[in-house]
Amino acid sequence: MFEHIIGNEKIKKELINSLKLNKISHSYIFLGTDGIGKKLFAREFAKAILCENTEYCDKCKSCIEFNSKNNPDYGEIIPDGNSIKIDQIREMQLKVSEPPIISSKKVYLIDDAHLMTKEAQNAMLKTLEEPPHYATIILLGANESNFLSTIKSRCISIKFTNITNNEIVEYLKETKGLNNISQSILEAAEGSIGKVERLQENETLYLAIDNIVNNIEKLDLISTLKNADLIYKSQNEQNEILDYINLRMLEKARKDLRFLNCINIVENAKLRLKSNSNYNMTIDNMIISIWEELH
Repeated sequence: MFEHIIGNEKIKKELINSLKLNKISHSYIFLGTDGIGKKLFAREFAKAILCENTEYCDKCKSCIEFNSKNNPDYGEIIPDGNSIKIDQIREMQLKVSEPPIISSKKVYLIDDAHLMTKEAQNAMLKTLEEPPHYATIILLGANESNFLSTIKSRCISIKFTNITNNEIVEYLKETKGLNNISQSILEAAEGSIGKVERLQENETLYLAIDNIVNNIEKLDLISTLKNADLIYKSQNEQNEILDYINLRMLEKARKDLRFLNCINIVENAKLRLKSNSNYNMTIDNMIISIWEELH
């Protein structure tokens, strides 16, 4: 169990012991960086909870149907757009109230649970306060501060630590055949295998960002904007792009304090995008402001 998941060995032992001792909570919050492996842990843990045998077998009807994504005693909720809404929680509550079919348990996983609206979290409290004896609910979240204190107080919080760069490099080399992952990408990923993979898939984009940051002091504004062409075409990656730009700015700021102001410029761009500002105009303003700061 958990053999194929790297990192967080202490959490593996804790979850395995809870299964062996039959001390499984009705509710958990798995907290940590996106792409760190929380969902892999949660699914493996859920399968073990639902297993029909006393030990994790991977052979019983429940395990087989779980592997084929057909286990009726297991469900996952994902955000509807930018949030998890109250109707989604109410639908889950109706399903939780129905007795299990195959196993003696039921498990529900709520992905990106920190995106639950306040109304959805308040609705969730009813289930967390009076859960059916057979139910376990696992919330996955990247931002603990987004959860109501009443939610956190009714769950066991398990905090995942970042995976080391050496572990990430070795894992991706063995499983994906990825070699020569840049140090900048590793640092930007902040211990998240999923993030390294996403960044590596768009390596051309991040090399273009490196080129902009490394040459913005030397080039005129028109040339700088032309070099940013890939950024304008990559709106779907906007969060990772701005985080990566700031990582590179921070590296520059260690030698030139003007880049600290550039970091603030990027942070302001993030805030504007969260307020649904036009992407291209926001990137325009950001690049122009950075260029002016350095000239």
